[in-house]
Amino acid sequence: MKDSSMPLTLRPDSRLRSSRDGRVLLGGAPSRMLRLTPSGARMVRAWLAGQPVGDAPAARALAQRLLTAGLVHPHATAGRRTVDEVSMVTPVKDNEAGIARLLAATTELATRVIVDDGSVTPLASATVRHRRARGPGAARNSGLREVRTELVAFLDSDVVPDPGWLDTVLPLFDDPAVAAVAPRVRTFAHGVLGRYEARRSSLDMGGEPALVRPGSRIGYVPSAALVVRRTALAELGGFDETLRYGEDVDLIWRLVAAGHVVRYQPEAVVRHAPRATLRAWLRQRYDYGTSAAPLAARHPGQLYCARLPRTTGWRWLTVVAGHPGLASATVGAPVRKLRELRGHGLPLSTAVSVVGAAELAAVAQLADALRRIWWPAALLSRRGRRLLLAVYLPTAAGAAVRGRDPRAALLRIADDLAYGAGVWASCLRSRRVEPLLPQLYRTGVSADATR
Repeated sequence: MKDSSMPLTLRPDSRLRSSRDGRVLLGGAPSRMLRLTPSGARMVRAWLAGQPVGDAPAARALAQRLLTAGLVHPHATAGRRTVDEVSMVTPVKDNEAGIARLLAATTELATRVIVDDGSVTPLASATVRHRRARGPGAARNSGLREVRTELVAFLDSDVVPDPGWLDTVLPLFDDPAVAAVAPRVRTFAHGVLGRYEARRSSLDMGGEPALVRPGSRIGYVPSAALVVRRTALAELGGFDETLRYGEDVDLIWRLVAAGHVVRYQPEAVVRHAPRATLRAWLRQRYDYGTSAAPLAARHPGQLYCARLPRTTGWRWLTVVAGHPGLASATVGAPVRKLRELRGHGLPLSTAVSVVGAAELAAVAQLADALRRIWWPAALLSRRGRRLLLAVYLPTAAGAAVRGRDPRAALLRIADDLAYGAGVWASCLRSRRVEPLLPQLYRTGVSADATR
């Protein structure tokens, strides 16, 4: 919880739903239902209208329950921290021009540590130099050892932060539980690759704030731009230097497992330059995919190609597999869920919206898994090839209808294929299958009573 000496204001998560009297709240990831007393409902209404939470222990406890559930997010108002408490660490290899841009955009930071990770031509601006490339995790750890401030801003050499980007990041660290905050990573939209990345960059987590943790709407954030509490990072031994890719995902999950809070703050923005050539871009996507099996080995149960409610997942998986008759046993589940939500006091329109969104999300996840992960297996059967065609056609049709460059549709398909190839390669090398499988979890909205 934020330092009680600082005012705390809250804003609702975009998926928050409530009963008409405000005494039942539904949202979060995984979905959770909170029942409030009349006084609790009045407090929440006031907070969501902009009133500060205040210092009363009961109010702070209720606010903490809402924050932990992901039903609300802290509104980043002026905090007590300044940029003097932040040092920058940047790993770089053969990108002197990028370092020059980054240094020009971060003059407000007194300490900036540049780690040259084995560049062919040593960088004059480097603080630390590795004689041979050891990977971004090792480079960040080397830079971390040079830092004395409490907060560390890890920024890659192909990133340029917007002016004032730390203004909405630093206040979140007034909460001592917060160990890391990630800004939004947007793309310089130059050329066809830049325009594609501007819409579908794997580093851009969208425009809504989020509590970051496995299994939630945003399960990780990239280390291309990440502000971390140095003590929390030191407690975990820094980045895992044995991971060439996915070291940022691993770090975030270890922080969360250790009880720390990680937040995504899209009001803070940095700009990222995509790879300069198509070949380098496809290689990057493939490399991202190769992190799947090593991460699965380190974090059992956290790597999957889709995460679906058990009954919903079973219903749609049997349809995809060509056995829709097997799904008949679960067709009544949406109706039962609708009745359950209505029984908790949610308006009919809200209940229908929640149930419908869950069904659409399941279909979207399976389509995404088919495009990105299952395509090698799908090519082996006629039905699989038809399903692939069915999920790829909307991509091409959408580009045509919207008048977009048709190359964007081809890039989307190439993006999916390259990433999936990397996942399969890593699974075959390590003989692991978890990243290729969906995770079906038990449904039922957990209901908690609180003030």
